[in-house]
Amino acid sequence: MSEQFPFVFRRRQLVRSLGAALFLSVTPVGRAAVSRGSGILAVRVWPAADYTRVAIEHSDPLKFTHFTIKNPDRLVVDLEGVEFNGVLDGMAGKIAPDDPNIKLLRAGRFKPGVVRLVMELKNEVRPQVFVLPPVGEYGYRLVLDVYPLDPPDPLLQLIQRSESLYGGNAAEQKPETIVERPRQGKPVVDRLVTITLDPGHGGEDPGAVGRGGSYEKHVTLAVAKRLRAKIDAEPNMRAVLTRDTDYFVPLQMRVQKARRIQSDLFVSIHADAFTRPDANGSSVFALSESGASSSAARYLAQRENAADLIGGVNLGVKDPILARTLLDLSQTATINDSLKLGRAVLNEIGGINRLHKDNVEQAGFAVLKAPDIPSILIETAFISNPEEERRLNDEAYQDRMAEAIISGIRKYFIKNPPLAKSKLARID
Repeated sequence: MSEQFPFVFRRRQLVRSLGAALFLSVTPVGRAAVSRGSGILAVRVWPAADYTRVAIEHSDPLKFTHFTIKNPDRLVVDLEGVEFNGVLDGMAGKIAPDDPNIKLLRAGRFKPGVVRLVMELKNEVRPQVFVLPPVGEYGYRLVLDVYPLDPPDPLLQLIQRSESLYGGNAAEQKPETIVERPRQGKPVVDRLVTITLDPGHGGEDPGAVGRGGSYEKHVTLAVAKRLRAKIDAEPNMRAVLTRDTDYFVPLQMRVQKARRIQSDLFVSIHADAFTRPDANGSSVFALSESGASSSAARYLAQRENAADLIGGVNLGVKDPILARTLLDLSQTATINDSLKLGRAVLNEIGGINRLHKDNVEQAGFAVLKAPDIPSILIETAFISNPEEERRLNDEAYQDRMAEAIISGIRKYFIKNPPLAKSKLARID
C-alpha cells in the first residue's frame, strides 16, 4: 500500500500515560464467546512475511483513535465505549514468537469507557487502521495491518530460492529452453520461466465452504503447493506463491507480486461454489475487457472480487499500479495469450474431471488484470457439490489436478515461446 496515515507523536506525554494500568493480552486465531453487550466478539491474528493483520470483531460500530510511538516502536489504539471483557482478558501470550512483525499486544483499561491496545513491534512499520462492515458470518471489524517499513523484496527472495533449487547464481544459470526446437523464424529463449501461482482467499476470507465443512482457502493452497513442486521439478521453470500459508492477500497485491518479479504467467486457483448442490465441473477463466461473457461468469466474478470485502482491503488506499491497470485498454495481446493458455489447461483438466463449460470463459476478475502477464483463473471443481468436495480433499485428485495444469502450461509454451527478458541479476 502506497499511502500512509498521519500520526501524532507526543512521546513524553504518552510515555508518562502508559503505566502499569496496561495488562498484557494477545490475540488468538479463532472466535471467543462473550457476554451480551460486551461489544468485542473476537480477535484474530494472521501473521505473514509481507505483513501481519489483527482483526478485532465487534457487534456495533465503535470510535477509535490510533498513533505510533518510537523507541521502541509501538502502535497504540484507543477503543472508545468498550469495556475490558473476557475476550481481551484471555488473549495474553498468544502472539507467536516467530511473528515477523509483532512482539507483543497489550490491552487494558486506560480510563472509564476506553480500552487501550498497545502493539509492541519488532521493527519499524507502516500501519494501516481501518474498519470493514459486516459481511457473511463476520460482524464489524477493526483491522490493524502492520507492514514492515522495509518489506521483503520478492525479486531477491526469488533469486535466493532459485539458487537453492538449481545451485549457484541463478542469474548465471543457462537451463534448457522450455520449448521444443523451434520452427524456422522462432527464437530460442534460454532462461528460467517464472510462474506466479495464486491460491485464492486465505486468512479472514475462507472463500466458499462445502457442506462437509471444507474451506476453499485450504483446498486452493494444497493444490497450489503441489503445482509449485511440479513446476520447480522442471529444469527450466520456477514457481512462486502469492501466499504460502493461511493469510489474506489483497487482490491488487497479488498482481503486484507477479509484476515485481516479471512473471511469465499468472495462475489463480479456486474451488467453485453455487447455490445448487448439483452444479459440478471445472472451469477456466480469462479476463474480458467488456466484463463477463455469461451470467454465470458475471456471478462468479462478483463473488470472487467481493473477497476484498470479506478478507479485508482498505478501499481508501489508492494503488497507482492497479488504477493504471484498470484503465489500460491495451490488454488485447495479453488477453489473447491468456485465452491460449486457458484452452491448453482446460483441455488437460477435461481429462480428469467433467468440464462445467467446454470453452474458456471471460470475466472481470481483479486478479487477472495484469496488463502484461497472461493470466487465468482455474475453478478446480465445485466445493458446494458434495461429491466434488470429497474429491477436492483427496490428495490423489489434487495431484492429478496439478499435473493437468502443468501439462497445459507445457503445451502452451511449446506453441507460444516466452519472450526474452533481462535475466535476474544478483542483488548485493
